[in-house]
Amino acid sequence: MVIILQFIIWSGYTFIEWLSSHDQLIYKVIMFFVFFYLAYLLGNQVTKSPRKTLFITMLSLVIYTSIHYSMVQIIH
Repeated sequence: MVIILQFIIWSGYTFIEWLSSHDQLIYKVIMFFVFFYLAYLLGNQVTKSPRKTLFITMLSLVIYTSIHYSMVQIIH
């Protein structure tokens, strides 16, 4: 359940990053950390364990990034 909710957050991050394609890199990095924190908070509300939450958040980020870049390679 947590991974699915975090995928929704990562999808929102991808959409916002696409909308801000002309922004400087520092703003994109700050935005990433904001979304990472939101994903962490959401996961912590569900699991009630900071250690598990960090692991699940990192796992969902790696899986989402892999899927995202795989799709980019397939499309182009």
